[in-house]
Amino acid sequence: MFKKIAFASLVTSAIALLCAAVNAQDFPILDQIASKVVQKYQQATCEQLWQERAQKGKKPESPMEQKALEMLKSDPQMRQAFISKVAAPIANKMFECGMIP
Repeated sequence: MFKKIAFASLVTSAIALLCAAVNAQDFPILDQIASKVVQKYQQATCEQLWQERAQKGKKPESPMEQKALEMLKSDPQMRQAFISKVAAPIANKMFECGMIP
């Protein structure tokens, strides 16, 4: 009896770990992009962010940025995952720089 319970527990744990790994890898490219975006904000100075904000709209987006934006616009789940990863670090940096009240 104990062996059956232990085996069932082991199988359940393995399934839970597998599901967690699959969920973590739902959007591997998105994870890389999100990491780069967060890194950009964390490494930038406030002055750099203010200058970039002033230039917004004056320089065209790169083809890679356009493709990423289209992917986020067309896939709500991907958009939610991306925003969940980048929102807090970006908002924190913008707050530190006085870009949001």
